[in-house]
Amino acid sequence: QAQLVESGGGLVQAGGSLRLSCAASGSGFAINRVDWYRQAPGSQRELVASISRGGTTNYVDSVKGRFTISRDNAKNTVYLQMNSLKVEDTATYYCNADIFTIATGALRNYWGQGTQVTVSS
Repeated sequence: QAQLVESGGGLVQAGGSLRLSCAASGSGFAINRVDWYRQAPGSQRELVASISRGGTTNYVDSVKGRFTISRDNAKNTVYLQMNSLKVEDTATYYCNADIFTIATGALRNYWGQGTQVTVSS
């Protein structure tokens, strides 16, 4: 069974940058579509950015021009580069991915464990 492992969160000052990673652990898997979500305390989970296996991307308006989602299919890893961070970007960030098991052809949806991003003023 695959697992999604996130990393890269932390504490940064407003205007700073962070890069989040979301990797599928284990062998014999391929990441298909990936979404990054975030959830701030007391708020609903929000879709921030998406990327297809072919590299087509979409962003929520509030992060356009500041965040970039990208992927390395050879490493089964998706990245979220976050620049010009704002206090309102503070949240727990989660990746969600459809992972394809090469041997069986099965496609299953997975969530990562979440990584905290805190932006201070």
